[in-house]
Amino acid sequence: MVNSDYKKNTIVLRRTVDDEQARRIIEEKKTAPFRFLLKKPDRDEVHVHAVTLNYEPVIMVSGRYTADYYRSAVHPIKVDYNVTEVVLGGGVFPIQSKSKWKQALSTKKAKNKVDLILEEHAFIDDEHVAYFDHHGKEVKFNVKMDAKSVENYPSKILGDKSNTVKKPEVSDKDVIDGLFAKLSRPSGAKIRDLKEKLTINEISEIYVPVYEARLVGPKKKVEILRLDAVANRIL
Repeated sequence: MVNSDYKKNTIVLRRTVDDEQARRIIEEKKTAPFRFLLKKPDRDEVHVHAVTLNYEPVIMVSGRYTADYYRSAVHPIKVDYNVTEVVLGGGVFPIQSKSKWKQALSTKKAKNKVDLILEEHAFIDDEHVAYFDHHGKEVKFNVKMDAKSVENYPSKILGDKSNTVKKPEVSDKDVIDGLFAKLSRPSGAKIRDLKEKLTINEISEIYVPVYEARLVGPKKKVEILRLDAVANRIL
């Protein structure tokens, strides 16, 4: 049901802040993790012990889902007041019963209703995209990837020993299963002859640069402050 000839890509997003800017932002925000209720410690009570640049993967999986199946359906129609049943394709469909009150108010202009119980031959053809973090949890991802936002030599950056690179803890099968679980698939006892297929187009590891600062505050309490180096925001 799932193909194996999909594309595999490795993408590294380009930082919008450099090391100096990151340290300045971290220095400005360093007391926030130690906030308790509405009170924060003084700035000189918090020390930035270490700052590291990590590249953390977001796994993108895209695919096309198709399904072909038969399903039972009920189609109500209106007929003249003097019609008692409808014969269609060898089936007999009586009019809907009326309450005595409705019967008393019926006129020649009033319509009777008939429920036609039929079977429909239906299909689904949809494209889907999903994003997962390196633990396999689905995440939102809205970074526009173009020549300005993507590094030209991803292997060089990921191979730099001064950078910390976190590798995915999930397999291709895990993210494909995650995408499949998101699909709106036909279900129910009144479905028959279901033929479905998920064609995977692409699985990409998108590495996001994240600055991670180890902070030491009052009473030697340790906190971690994380800065998304693409969106330039505290995580």
